[in-house]
Amino acid sequence: MDPVNLLEDLPVQAPDEEVSVLVAAPGLRVERIVSYGHASPPGFHYDQPHSEWVTVLAGSADLRFADEATLRHLRMGDSVLIAPHRRHRVERTESPTVWLAVHFGPDIEVPEDG
Repeated sequence: MDPVNLLEDLPVQAPDEEVSVLVAAPGLRVERIVSYGHASPPGFHYDQPHSEWVTVLAGSADLRFADEATLRHLRMGDSVLIAPHRRHRVERTESPTVWLAVHFGPDIEVPEDG
């Protein structure tokens, strides 16, 4: 496999985040996510049955957990481990914010083309 630079070839700003699956195998999915000022819809929380570790490679974001009173400001180099079923949402992203997300657990779905 040739080297991949996760900060190059960023997509043009779009109405939706771009999620690129980098690695997929049973129990594991690694994604590059590019956000251009995106946030979770009002009232929406992610509630995933698996663990997720995310890091901000570029930009910044505000992440809110339903069980915490204050939000977490993530900037370049910051990471967080999100336990299964820990409800969370993205309050704000800088334009652009590049994330590396590692989803892991027995229930991870492998994309058909992955």
